[in-house]
Amino acid sequence: MSFFGHKFPKHQLLNTFFDENFPRNRSYQFFFGKFVSFENKPHKTEKLMYKGVFQLPEVKNEPVKSYAPGTPERTALKQKLAELNQGGLDLPMIIGGKEVRTGNLKDIRPPHNHKHLLGHYHQGDKTQVQMAIDAALKAKPAWEAMQWESRAAIFLKAAELIAGPYRYEFNAITMIGQSKNAYQSEIDAVCELIDFYRYNVKNMDTIYRMQPNSSPGIWNRMVWRPLEGFVFALTPFNFTSIAGNLPGAPALMGNTVVWKPSKTAIYSAHLIMKVLQEAGLPDGVINLVYADGKTAADVIFNHREFAGLHFTGSTGVFNSMWQTIAGNMSKYKSYPRIVGETGGKDYVFADATANPREVATALTRGAFEYQGQKCSAASRAYIPTPLWEEVKTLVSNDLSKIKVGVPEDFSNFVNAVIDEDSFDKLSKAIDEAKASPDAEIVCGGTYDKSEGYFIHPTIILAKKPDYITMKEELFGPILTVYLYDPADLEKTLEILDTTTDYALTGAIFSADRANIEKMTARLTHTAGNFYINDKPTGAVVDQQPFGGGRGSGTNDKAGSVFNLLRWVSPQCIKETFIPATDYIYPNFMEE
Repeated sequence: MSFFGHKFPKHQLLNTFFDENFPRNRSYQFFFGKFVSFENKPHKTEKLMYKGVFQLPEVKNEPVKSYAPGTPERTALKQKLAELNQGGLDLPMIIGGKEVRTGNLKDIRPPHNHKHLLGHYHQGDKTQVQMAIDAALKAKPAWEAMQWESRAAIFLKAAELIAGPYRYEFNAITMIGQSKNAYQSEIDAVCELIDFYRYNVKNMDTIYRMQPNSSPGIWNRMVWRPLEGFVFALTPFNFTSIAGNLPGAPALMGNTVVWKPSKTAIYSAHLIMKVLQEAGLPDGVINLVYADGKTAADVIFNHREFAGLHFTGSTGVFNSMWQTIAGNMSKYKSYPRIVGETGGKDYVFADATANPREVATALTRGAFEYQGQKCSAASRAYIPTPLWEEVKTLVSNDLSKIKVGVPEDFSNFVNAVIDEDSFDKLSKAIDEAKASPDAEIVCGGTYDKSEGYFIHPTIILAKKPDYITMKEELFGPILTVYLYDPADLEKTLEILDTTTDYALTGAIFSADRANIEKMTARLTHTAGNFYINDKPTGAVVDQQPFGGGRGSGTNDKAGSVFNLLRWVSPQCIKETFIPATDYIYPNFMEE
């Protein structure tokens, strides 16, 4: 039998604990530096039922369903898609647990079928943003005081609801609203969101067990307090899981949150809020508002109780908010925590020993899954000239088989980009590459927005390493390749390092261990998530904690203890059992 990680034979453990001579007034350090005390007085069962050191349920990554032909999940998901595509949506804000409608209606349309009106959401203004702040501050005392296990139970229940009764609804809404295919939706909206909620609870438990040592006669304790004030969560369209985690992580640690989702992902955000409410989240802990960014910022960043920002989005927006917050420091009660994951210009770098088939597969998957709308997507590649013809042939063959179209057709690998602004930016980049003497379109290059915002997978061959699409984030299904002479390996690594300000993800391919070691060392600061012989996407919670540095963010690693630590303000308590009664120290005494 194991007790707190210490192995005992069953009979020995029981005999020890019920032996009247067992020194129950002493403390025994069994694990994690945690002292467990046994008082020398009779135990009363009725009291033990309400207090204890609780062990969490076992946490594992949620298994990914395949949605292959003939599977029950495929049938169930198609039924849910047909049901939810009917439209008629009327999505209110959720503030203080109440539905808030303004009558200022904004359309919700699928990116892959923009002529189809799914319904509307209610746009808010400064009034609703202030309401959300007030609701968050009102809810904070009770939420902060709630036992940690109750907060944990809410998010563990939410994970179970997503895994079970809401699984196909989460997938269908993400597919319809954000134009994501079934498999990509499953790993995002379902599995990763479940993993965030479960592993955040596990990581919270780990943090709470981080306790200081104590000298004789003293008991030192670390109290992991939530921040003073409210947290602002600003979430992107591309990952439903990120939208659920950014308000969820601070809330789990006892904070209350104002949450503004992307206007192109309100459908899935509303479902997340619905599930959290069903899981028992008290009114006002998370407040869902639909307002434009400037409106929200004007209210939130000028409020004395603003305590933190949890953000995923563009580098430009993040920089602007950071600057605003810095300029308003005199207004705040405390220094706000600023946590952000921003852009990327993620790379694949192959040396001359790399396997062309492996490189080609990494490029196809890494660049074109979810239309390249992942902050981790491969968007630039450095390929040695001798490998290029074979790699190009293999990738071209892959792309010739890829189908582009609506996510309701499960055979479509690529769906629509998120909106018209994105479409226009991407099509312009393609046209400029076609016209430039410094670039060449080698695959794709077509697009069409007559029914949906479709950009076909495109590969640009850059004839110089600083061509614009080698430097700037496009956030779409466009990959730019630069060819280099294998003799110039170290020079090309330098080019890779200095071409952009981003440092989110990167991948190297090589069969040469010495080269792997060399490239890994040289590229240390180019990526927060670094992959050896694999594509630069697909980080899994608790396996590859995600985040980048430089212009890609604060690298606080979503889904890890490092992120959760940003949402607490530790307090150290020292309790002295027998206080001193004489000010003088022994060295001052006379002989």
